Amino acid sequence: MRNAPTILHLDMDAFFASVEQASKPSLRGKAVVVGGLGPRGVVATASYEARVFGVHSAMPMAQARRLAPNAAYLVPRFALYRSVSEQVMALLRELSPLVEPLSLDEAFVDLEAGGAAWDEESARSAGARLRADIRSVTGLTGSVGLAASKMLAKIASEQAKPDGLVVIEPGTERALLGPMSVRTLPGVGPATGDHLRRAGITTVGELAEAGEDELVRMLGKAHGQALFAMALAHDDRPVVAEREAKSVSVEDTYDVDIHDRLRVGLEVRRLADRCVQRLRGAGVSGRTIVLKVRRYDFSTLTRSETLRGPTDDPAVVREAAERLLDSVDTTGGVRLLGVGVTGLADYTQEDLFAQAAEGERAARERAAEGLAEDVVPEAVAEQPEPAERQWRAGQDVRHAEWGHGWVQGSGLGRVTVRFETPQSKQRGRVRTFRVDDAALESVEPLPLVVGPESAKSAAEPGESASSRGGEGSADGLAEGPGKGPTALRDDGTASSPEGRLPADEADERRVREGKRSPAGG
Repeated sequence: MRNAPTILHLDMDAFFASVEQASKPSLRGKAVVVGGLGPRGVVATASYEARVFGVHSAMPMAQARRLAPNAAYLVPRFALYRSVSEQVMALLRELSPLVEPLSLDEAFVDLEAGGAAWDEESARSAGARLRADIRSVTGLTGSVGLAASKMLAKIASEQAKPDGLVVIEPGTERALLGPMSVRTLPGVGPATGDHLRRAGITTVGELAEAGEDELVRMLGKAHGQALFAMALAHDDRPVVAEREAKSVSVEDTYDVDIHDRLRVGLEVRRLADRCVQRLRGAGVSGRTIVLKVRRYDFSTLTRSETLRGPTDDPAVVREAAERLLDSVDTTGGVRLLGVGVTGLADYTQEDLFAQAAEGERAARERAAEGLAEDVVPEAVAEQPEPAERQWRAGQDVRHAEWGHGWVQGSGLGRVTVRFETPQSKQRGRVRTFRVDDAALESVEPLPLVVGPESAKSAAEPGESASSRGGEGSADGLAEGPGKGPTALRDDGTASSPEGRLPADEADERRVREGKRSPAGG
């Protein structure tokens, strides 16, 4: 290990939710939950205001709604998150060529490799400048940890949350780690933690006292030696600029179990095509095709087939996935399907085209028997036209008259939109439209931070109308086309059939002060 805290770990604060709050001024300081909004959706990120109620990542969305019924529930906007992430990663690469991204919102940086830091003082200065630059460029906050190793830098960033900076000085590591839970260490999950707890080991200090021999006896040589070294604060892992992907996969969880075998097959084909798109986007190919099926009773089955060589041919991947599906019993229903490719390489093997041709011939033979996948019974092939346009909570839209806004909710043939931009100085006005209103269209998100000229040109018609006290400002009503006015809540948000919105100011103030219990919602 080095003798200066020149390894930096950055973790953006509640990233998805923070981006949504920065993008939507009316949600700043309010409980925001981002994730799948269906009955089987899960929480991707919860703002700190939502965490007061006990909402956290990976929690079932239904449980989150019970805990925080007045939070704003939004679908993820990954294109925007990736765009903001690229801005953050660009700032990190200005510090050093050795940047190791772990996800969209998290990365290690070797400051010494880029000459940005060489001792504690210079490292602290670099971390402070980074936090200021991130706020300036994105309007968001990030927590920074600095230490002499990756493990300790990540622990430091956790201690810095939210919006802080923590430096672990060399020589103080053992004293810091000693009282911490063993779950703090990388590689100690629930199973290993329970195993150690049954042996009377609950803290990192007790782990170090147990000794290497005892840990090897309990956990095996590799795991035992690694944990003992980390308990002594030894971590020599370097910051690696490029992390090689081990697999590419896609999966979908369905709101309602799929019982029709033909529909299952069509879904597998669709997933296989999406998986190949990701393969080609990453410039790689793969040799082993993997099918994942989670059945109605939550039992999960995985099947795999290894080809003669790597491929990125969609026909080959589809055929392999379908062969794997043939060996799975889907009686009773399927709640999740996934297709993945492992054994990645940066080339393809030409003779796999012959395998694709064989698959096509087999398909033609099945077609002759009336079983071809492309021959869909009329009752299944006829997909009824959607009765109305679909608007998702949080989606960016633009109205010909009111300008840029976002969807607060929709249902019963209506869509409720709040018209505001990231640069709005006050909460935007709410208007309700028919879902098929020709003046309303889906658009790309606006940047979170823009220059003065861009901000001036981005002024929205809806903002100017509300700022001059236009219709609806005097009596608390927002005109809804077709069926008269829609009542607004005390905070200016309109009642909506889909997704309840933040509570009034007094309620939110109690949330921030932690005066309401999580169970109270």
